[in-house]
Amino acid sequence: MAAGDLAGKFQEEVTCSVCLDYFMDPVTLGCGHNFCRGCISQCCGELEPNVSCPQCRETALQRNLRPNRQLGNVVELVKQLRLQAGREPEGQRVCERHQEALKLFCEENEAPISLVCDRSRVHRDHTVVPVEEAVQDCKKQIWSNLESLKEKREMLQGLKCAWEQESERLLRQTALERQLLVFQCKGVRQVLEKHEHILLARLRDLDTEIVRRREENVARLCKETACLSTLIMELEGKCQQQDISSSVSRGEIMSLHPARKFPELAKRIRDFRGENKLQEALTRSLERLDAESGFRRVRAHAVDVTLDPGTAHPNLILSEDRKRVRVGDRRQHLLDNPERFNTSISVLGLEGFTGGRHYWEVEVGDKTSWDLGVCRESVRRKGKVTLTPGKGYWALCLRDGEYKACISPLIPLPVRVCPRRVGVFLDYEAGEVSFYNVTDRSHLFTFIHTFSRTLRPFFSPCVNARGTNATPLILCSVPAQT
Repeated sequence: MAAGDLAGKFQEEVTCSVCLDYFMDPVTLGCGHNFCRGCISQCCGELEPNVSCPQCRETALQRNLRPNRQLGNVVELVKQLRLQAGREPEGQRVCERHQEALKLFCEENEAPISLVCDRSRVHRDHTVVPVEEAVQDCKKQIWSNLESLKEKREMLQGLKCAWEQESERLLRQTALERQLLVFQCKGVRQVLEKHEHILLARLRDLDTEIVRRREENVARLCKETACLSTLIMELEGKCQQQDISSSVSRGEIMSLHPARKFPELAKRIRDFRGENKLQEALTRSLERLDAESGFRRVRAHAVDVTLDPGTAHPNLILSEDRKRVRVGDRRQHLLDNPERFNTSISVLGLEGFTGGRHYWEVEVGDKTSWDLGVCRESVRRKGKVTLTPGKGYWALCLRDGEYKACISPLIPLPVRVCPRRVGVFLDYEAGEVSFYNVTDRSHLFTFIHTFSRTLRPFFSPCVNARGTNATPLILCSVPAQT
């Protein structure tokens, strides 16, 4: 008999046929079969006088159950031998209870078990698979969980990066608002100080004039008082000499003058109250400061814009750095690709915008006509082009000395100072395209729309009529805000 079979037979002899585990406190029935004392008690009940052998069904008195100490000692020896044998394989784990190798895996208990454990009541109805299969299934699950965790980690890292960028953007906005607040408060203080100095100077002039008039009157009254005093003394002397006629005539000559008033000074004080229009001055100043702050606010979103030569009309000549565009004398031989304008003297910016805020400036100089703005990337490039929002264009133009918003019909724009440089601001989410006169830092016009497609900068230097419109359009760098 092989050693493995012998070990299996030996294992069966020390195993209870009821619990399929090593004997615990073994007892022997009259028929000679051995069982755990606890197993017999559970099968027949502790209060029952008779017991029935689970193997041969022979009946015996429960009080006649005899402890089998020799079998118990053998069981302990077998356990120790199993423990030693379990330690010999290359680090193989063994069952602490049965000292058997853990070759099976119980899916219900999620734990490795031995062959003996599998035959016990505890695991009898459980799903059991070989450890090797369980390990492979576990590895697959671990790899699946690992991939999921890696994806979540990448997502969290992306969120972290996005939040860092968003926080930096918000911090730049708060820094700009802080600068603008300081700028506005400084401007208000300057207006107040200037107004205060002007008004205080006027009041000082009034004070000086009043004091001068008062001193003149005091001097005149003092002179007249001295004359009267002299006359009084003279008359008193005549009275003593009793020269009546002469004294009477001299007394009649002197007459009192009424106190002088200064109506023109009182009028100047009343006029000062009307001139002290501090509230109006503050209102005008705040309006100017608000306009300046709005201009600085949009300028903080400056971007670098370049011209796209693939969209330029064949008559347009672009500079090497793609920052200037002018109308040439003749039509160039260029590929008539779908993106190129073939009738409208126009060119698009290379950059496309699908969100955010973007600002750029264009020097128009002394040009007599031009078109500037924003358009959809999908606008028509061939044939006649109509610059209206309905056709995908949000633009301003200069024609015949008038600045107009390109809406049907055209809207003339009041301009105090002719712009030599024009700023274009796109707020995609707010649906706004605004134009600014950089020369006097004033707002020109704002289009309102809901955007859902890619937008690109739009430029047209227009035709050069008899050489009067030869000046190029120049994309300018915007200085950093301070």
